[in-house]
Amino acid sequence: MMQPSDAVAVAEGLTADGFHQLLDLAIKGKGKLPGAKHSAKQSLLRHGDAEAAIRSLVTSHIAMASGQGFATNWGGFFVSLLTIPANIAAASFLQARLVAGIAHLRGYELDDPRVRTAILMVMLGPGGNADLLKKGLIPSSPATVATAPVFDAKLDGQVSRALLDRAMNQVTGKRLGVWVGKRIPFVGGGVGAAVDGWSTRTIAMHALDSLPSRRPRRSSGAVDTA
Repeated sequence: MMQPSDAVAVAEGLTADGFHQLLDLAIKGKGKLPGAKHSAKQSLLRHGDAEAAIRSLVTSHIAMASGQGFATNWGGFFVSLLTIPANIAAASFLQARLVAGIAHLRGYELDDPRVRTAILMVMLGPGGNADLLKKGLIPSSPATVATAPVFDAKLDGQVSRALLDRAMNQVTGKRLGVWVGKRIPFVGGGVGAAVDGWSTRTIAMHALDSLPSRRPRRSSGAVDTA
């Protein structure tokens, strides 16, 4: 299983385009770091059912997100000046990997740019999507985008910029209570673990609601190794 330190290792700073790179790495993996397709397949082989495999992925990724949230926030204010960007990138990586794994197990083609836009939309969370929908910046749900007739590059750019804005808000401390809590030595680790675990769970629930299965129903006991 991937360790929290592995996720931190891929976090080098974020830009709007960086979220596409992060998602690509989360899907494909690199070296000893397994990607979403591989982890989804292994989970399916263990559990024999796509939804059971998804539940396992959700549980393991929440645990990993909590672990890296503790590991990258334990040192108080001065250390966190260096680790918070890594923490955000690592949490984003784990969430991208989880959402991509859910999408793969539910029959979406991860190499399709429309599906990748939909995954980025899910990573914004239900609040982020509702805000973009209210502003008229997105047409509908992630599932609609994933199955749209054509890829919309403008929409993809708007979604990735919204992700970057959210990350920058976290870096600059607009979530003041969390921002202060993470800067208290040792207490910050607990805050980081709780926040990253909870946010990953929220993203997972949003993915489950937003990406309905496209796979045909199979007879009981049938296993599709994706």
